[in-house]
Amino acid sequence: MTHPMLEWQEGDVTRSLRWQSESGLRPPKRVVIADDTLNADSAFRLASEGTGLLWRGDFQNARQLLQALTRRIERKPRKTSAIPRESFNLHRQAQSQRARTLGMLLVEVDADYGIGLRRAPDIRLACNEAYGASSGAFVVPLREILGLIGAHEWRRKGVEIAELEARIHPWYGVFSPIRGEYLALIAEAPLPARTLAFDIGTGTGVIAALLARRGVSEVVATDCDARALSCARDNLGRLDLLDRVQIVEADLFPPGRAPLVVCNPPWIPARPNAAIERAIYDPDSAMLRGFLTGLKDHLTPQGEGWLILSDLAEHLELRSREELLQMIADAGLKVVARMDTRPVHARAGDATDPLHEARAREITSLWRLAAA
Repeated sequence: MTHPMLEWQEGDVTRSLRWQSESGLRPPKRVVIADDTLNADSAFRLASEGTGLLWRGDFQNARQLLQALTRRIERKPRKTSAIPRESFNLHRQAQSQRARTLGMLLVEVDADYGIGLRRAPDIRLACNEAYGASSGAFVVPLREILGLIGAHEWRRKGVEIAELEARIHPWYGVFSPIRGEYLALIAEAPLPARTLAFDIGTGTGVIAALLARRGVSEVVATDCDARALSCARDNLGRLDLLDRVQIVEADLFPPGRAPLVVCNPPWIPARPNAAIERAIYDPDSAMLRGFLTGLKDHLTPQGEGWLILSDLAEHLELRSREELLQMIADAGLKVVARMDTRPVHARAGDATDPLHEARAREITSLWRLAAA
């Protein structure tokens, strides 16, 4: 992978380093040196104009400045619309602009993953977990460094999964299974067989683990993302399930057929702004369509496909229920049954969320599908 370079003037010297941004931000064209003497209003003006602020002051002061920039962004009135689709698009535009502005506060990271600033934390382990072996020094948005630190803590502590009575440890760049309601559906749905199941797009491996814990003797879990494959393997090893779960690199389906094929695709048909958002946003419902189109050819006779899907996209007018049902019918499938639940996550009750009206009506479903 080729990384762009960031160039800036420091004193009388022109310097350049590799630019690093997992969120997909492009390097700023203009960079100024910033330190503890820079006030928040000036920093906000520069960042809003797209000027990078390469920090040379105290690390903890940089964190406080980032918080100050966040507060100034949040003071701006949000654009809204009575039309759900337009409201969603305005929300995404605001998110993208927020990310660009906050991404202008930069830090330099040494080749050994050290940060040469006062009171800087030791991020070497977090960087090794996220990036692997170092490829040399680089410049990165401070916000992403804080994300690395947070991801390291998630990975270390894990996420309690009630249905497993155990913890799942998400890796950096792999979506955390924080929406427990869909796992409850998987734990309750009647199994068509206990011999073999496919888990399509396994991520952390949580669904594969749950199926194995429910008594499925063999599970084949697929993903096309290298981090997800390693993360799933690590989690299933922690749960002592690698003898029953096979981790396979594949775009959707592994070879063969199974009496149960499970998929929890991204729920919203829109373009992700960053790599981590690929677990939420699925442009043109590509993964959903791919799963439905290929499912019939990967089911045994009397087999079932379980599609776990929120109807949030329907409330946002990004996809209708009729379109979903037509996709199912066009794939030569029929609906055997459907199990529904309401979300319990914090955003569902947050009246300040720009998408609150849609989230308040959201239902997550497990669609039991079979060949028509």
